[in-house]
Amino acid sequence: MDSTVTTGTEESVWGGGNKPLNASYGKLMMWFFLVSDALTFSGFLASYGFSRFKFIESWPIADEVFTHVPFFHGNFPMYYVAFMTFILIMSSVTMVLAVDAGHKMKKNAVIWYMFLTIIGGAIFVGSQAWEWATFIKGDYGAVETRGGRILQFVKADENSRAALADFAVTLPEERIVHKRKNGVWFDSEGYKTSFSLNEVMEGFKSNPNILIRTEVLDENGEKTLLNREQSLKKLKEAVAVVEGANLVHNEYGNRLFADFFFFITGFHGFHVFSGVLINLIIFFNVILGTYEKRGHYEMVEKVGLYWHFVDLVWVFVFTFFYLV
Repeated sequence: MDSTVTTGTEESVWGGGNKPLNASYGKLMMWFFLVSDALTFSGFLASYGFSRFKFIESWPIADEVFTHVPFFHGNFPMYYVAFMTFILIMSSVTMVLAVDAGHKMKKNAVIWYMFLTIIGGAIFVGSQAWEWATFIKGDYGAVETRGGRILQFVKADENSRAALADFAVTLPEERIVHKRKNGVWFDSEGYKTSFSLNEVMEGFKSNPNILIRTEVLDENGEKTLLNREQSLKKLKEAVAVVEGANLVHNEYGNRLFADFFFFITGFHGFHVFSGVLINLIIFFNVILGTYEKRGHYEMVEKVGLYWHFVDLVWVFVFTFFYLV
């Protein structure tokens, strides 16, 4: 029989108290928040994966969607998204250095590294806003069938995407819009596309070099390219012109792709934007010497946990949304 007597003064890391596991109340609450937030993002990404594989044949190819770089014209697939990712990861490095400097009570070093972290976060948020604007605007245009399928246009001699402006003609016609006076149930037009459906169809018929590419993938994982006869027949199914992407229409392919893009990247962007604001508050507190007076920089460490989490989530978003 064990004769060891357990006393009330025996200490244990699992014994509760003010600092269980040697973590303050603030750190524990931050960890609880991050765990719950991780579950939320996991649900979003799982939903994205389910939808993608359910509609795998019509899902847009990321390399053909995210091809833009500010101030440069051309096809640069994923270059700018990779740049954004690099900036965010480097901001996580500067945050680590800020936390380490805080442990050593080096105020000036904390200020410098916090400043770099804020700049990195601001660049990422600004880049994401630019990416949204580019995605919404589009640059080629397409037509949509009654069943919601997207038909894109290709130059046969170059085997490259053709923009509507490359072949559409201008007709002396009045653009018809939906108005309330036309009936009890009506849809507001929302926005006008650069060309009407008739202008696109007439331009297509008069230009034999233009073919149609459907959103359905073939056995090689590429979108199906129709010949001229098939293209003319398929174009008869078109009911609307689509430019760019929104929550209803998507010139790149399946509309669910745009829905998930706006929701997941927007939700993450909100986290980064919030992190930048919180970092700014902590940054000015450091300048004012608030944490020097307290004798510790634990607040920098707590906001650092949040910032590392935001970076880690983006790694998963970048991998599953852009790369896979």
